[in-house]
Amino acid sequence: MSGGYYDIDAILTDAQKIPCTFNISVPGLGYLESPTLRDLSTGTTVLLPLWMASQIILARIRNTTLLEFDVPQALSPRVINALKADPRSVDLRALATHFYGLGIKTLELLSDEEQMCDVLANSFKIRAREVSDHAHNPRGALGEGADFLRGLDEMERQSE
Repeated sequence: MSGGYYDIDAILTDAQKIPCTFNISVPGLGYLESPTLRDLSTGTTVLLPLWMASQIILARIRNTTLLEFDVPQALSPRVINALKADPRSVDLRALATHFYGLGIKTLELLSDEEQMCDVLANSFKIRAREVSDHAHNPRGALGEGADFLRGLDEMERQSE
């Protein structure tokens, strides 16, 4: 994923929705939570596209961050623990089509997630070896490795 202007994978990664909690009330944005609400109140959690959330997080009013974002479900502690145990057993595609792109963007927004960074990097290395093995041994890809190959995220599929 090069991240260029016309890179479809970067666009699709940025379009993934993440849970965000507003630290202020915002008049006229209640429709983000429900079509019948007029205003968005403090403490409300809504799903926003990653590109929008990252821009709002950077904005401040009177030294107040407008919103906090919660770690996406695809990067929850449960998933991170599963990746620590055996990265090859996790169906990344079911979690997020652009799983590693989401991980990279999430890590850019977090300041103290060194453990998540290490787990994602290690998972990518282990899974890359598995992808390479399947590329050189197609018989495994047709049998027991088929489930693993179906669970590859877009970045892994492009490296095949």
